[in-house]
Amino acid sequence: MINSNGTTNYAVILAAGSGERMGFSTPKQFLKLAGRTVIEHTLAAFQDHPLIHEIFIVVSPKDRLYLEELLLKNPVPKVTRILGGGATRKDSSWAGVGAIPADALDHANILMHDAVRPFVTRRIITETIEALQHHEAVDVAVPAVDTIISVDDENFIRDIPDRSALRRGQTPQGFRAAVLKKAHELSHADPDCSVTDDCKLILKYNLGDVFVVRGEEKNIKITYPEDLFLADKIFQVNSSALEDGPPLRRIQDKVVTVFGATKGIGQAVMELGEHYGGRMHGFAASSGCDVSNPEDVRLALQHVMQTEGRIDAVVNTAGILRSGRLADRDPADIEREIAVNYLGSINVVRAALPLLQATRGGICLFTSSSFTRGRSLYTIYSSSKAAIVNLVQGVAEEAAPQGVRINAINPERTATPMRVENFGPEPPESLLTARAVAEATIKTLFANFSGTVVDVRRSSASL
Repeated sequence: MINSNGTTNYAVILAAGSGERMGFSTPKQFLKLAGRTVIEHTLAAFQDHPLIHEIFIVVSPKDRLYLEELLLKNPVPKVTRILGGGATRKDSSWAGVGAIPADALDHANILMHDAVRPFVTRRIITETIEALQHHEAVDVAVPAVDTIISVDDENFIRDIPDRSALRRGQTPQGFRAAVLKKAHELSHADPDCSVTDDCKLILKYNLGDVFVVRGEEKNIKITYPEDLFLADKIFQVNSSALEDGPPLRRIQDKVVTVFGATKGIGQAVMELGEHYGGRMHGFAASSGCDVSNPEDVRLALQHVMQTEGRIDAVVNTAGILRSGRLADRDPADIEREIAVNYLGSINVVRAALPLLQATRGGICLFTSSSFTRGRSLYTIYSSSKAAIVNLVQGVAEEAAPQGVRINAINPERTATPMRVENFGPEPPESLLTARAVAEATIKTLFANFSGTVVDVRRSSASL
């Protein structure tokens, strides 16, 4: 598979590290974070990117069997080669370069990426590939925010460079494949070459310019035990905008069940789904289906199964919002808010999971921007929305072997009856439309990812 301009983009994932600096017996790329191993998160970023055609993984021979087992359980279709790594990063990089067919070199790009950078974004990958249309090599970097010092052998400061010109390098590093192969070949014949960075090879042998693409602070490399704690926190609050997503027509002839279907976002999902040919089934408390009652949820899904014979996707938008100081609120009112907002989602998920295995379907729950920090006067609502995110992340791991996906939609302020009831009239231009959120929800239902918080913002809404 190649781009329209005739170029094939290969991603080489460097996963041969031993993780000695971690102090763990398991290499860091195989440690688990947010339901998956670090390398699985990394692979997903390149698998889901439309400009990446093939993925090579370079791994230590002793870890090859474990990696193969991971890929059997959770296939990554773009992975076409698993290569043995060398003693150094340069050796592993060479293994990736050498795997590209000779007749493809002149029409290929290589993106070298650390397996232990799981937060690489679609923007970084896209801009790296785009820059290779004009440059032989591309690095990814962020500004140096700390003062950098150079010391001598006795630990005295020798120099303090001007940090305005300094950057902290990240990956991926991108190269025109033929140029990088030539750089490695020159290094093999150079006994004085101690370079370990591929970009530095390009500079050392004057093979072209190296352009710098803006990185991101969250694109961290997991190296030390402290990085695990930071990565875990990033996963906890990490979210992504649905930049493209499957076309809405993917819902055509799909059987979709919507809870909370008679108002706001739920109603918009029903209407948009029907417009694009979905076989939509809606339930709500007003029609006798209370998500806080497990039996109501079970009977609703049973009705759909009896009618359609299958269920392809389930959406739960049901929720209530109450305000007031926690100390002043009625206990029964608190319990009702938790029952609908949190236990309701649990009831929907538990009932839906067995039914979705046959179709390898998707579930969408709803959180809000308040999940990252509790909000005064809305403590129950915000804490229940934080619980939804943790629920989604945990269930995503449990449901992965059955092929069921689950994600959380995180819309900013949206024009719904619930919002009007609680906040009164607001300028329409300051709010998302329910239809825009419905579009993102339908796309997410049929996207390949799972365990993700999907941001919906006015700037990214197309409807």
